[in-house]
Amino acid sequence: MAQTTHAQIEERVLGGTTARRGDIVIVSGEGCWVYDEDGKKYLDLGSAQGVAMLGHCHAGVTEAIQEQAATLTLCPSYLYNDKRAEFAKALVDVLPKHLPHVFLANSGAEAIDGALKFARLFTRRSAFVATTRGFHGRTMGALSVTWEPKYREGFEPLLATAHVQFNDAAALDKAVTDKTAAVVLEVVQGESGVNIGTPDFLKTAQQVCRERGALLIVDEIQTGFGRTGKWFAVEHTGIEPDIMCLAKGLGGGFPMGAFAYTKTIREVLTPGAHGSTFGGSPLACAAGLAAIQAYRDEGLIKRSGILGANMRNQLRGALEGVALVRDIRGLGLMIAVELRTKVAPVLKSLMLSHGVIALPAGPTVLRLLPPLVITEKEIDLGVQAIAKAIKELPA
Repeated sequence: MAQTTHAQIEERVLGGTTARRGDIVIVSGEGCWVYDEDGKKYLDLGSAQGVAMLGHCHAGVTEAIQEQAATLTLCPSYLYNDKRAEFAKALVDVLPKHLPHVFLANSGAEAIDGALKFARLFTRRSAFVATTRGFHGRTMGALSVTWEPKYREGFEPLLATAHVQFNDAAALDKAVTDKTAAVVLEVVQGESGVNIGTPDFLKTAQQVCRERGALLIVDEIQTGFGRTGKWFAVEHTGIEPDIMCLAKGLGGGFPMGAFAYTKTIREVLTPGAHGSTFGGSPLACAAGLAAIQAYRDEGLIKRSGILGANMRNQLRGALEGVALVRDIRGLGLMIAVELRTKVAPVLKSLMLSHGVIALPAGPTVLRLLPPLVITEKEIDLGVQAIAKAIKELPA
């Protein structure tokens, strides 16, 4: 009898919600590379869904986790902890100055759910406004403000949410009323195609929220910690959200989420208003502290902006004149190659034939979220592979 493979076990026990691109089994990683059980290596231009911002097994984060795991892994929130305090201070130091308070969670979806709760508590209102093509997670709260119908189908009714066209300032102005608890949006939409918010739309969002007593919640889960060439994407815009949601790069690859909020919101909170058993564990905080130190000490934030611009220019050069390519866009190391055809065959070819892992962003967009530690040589390899995979498609 043939031996059951790891892929077969996962499909039998964990299958049902994930679309696979092949039967490869990843067993290790280092920097921008991951390795399967046969020893084949793959250039990870998706950073494990945008999480491995420092690459896989970053030495500083790995050492911090190992040391903390041998010291103290858990400490309930009703007791103080040294590592939690150190991390909280380091995080607030890099956040926009008007957001001096944070709640520590375990994931981006948890951060969104907490932000929605705080908005309801602060405003005493129940409805939300979000945007078409916005993605904020799949828990019941986060799913309410996520737009994609295929994610929502079968789980409604959800929290009352009006979805307005992204970058349509007039529609947003009309949708926000005296019943709106908060407007929830991304400065750069990642999941749906790396769509960049216009200054007019983003400023209108802040203005109407201020005028009508709603809060502005900005989802920085994918864009935070240097992905766009700034610590946070809001720094490109000048807007000041009331709540900002964080995850992915926050823990340097360790599961962690958070949301930051203003002093005014802090004043309405009471003990027990929100909580998390595992949120802010010493182990997660040690990883997060090491990650923030790496972003800062290794100069990765500014570098992301420079390398991202270079990578987009290289892609434009390598794909010039290719009729199947509709657009190449992005901000920092958050890049989209939009095609005139389905992207799935390109993703599969990249992985299986060219040893490169990338992400979709909707049915026709190839999304690139390379680790911020990527080298120019690795960018060259990735661009060459992408160009070959696209040019191999039938015209």
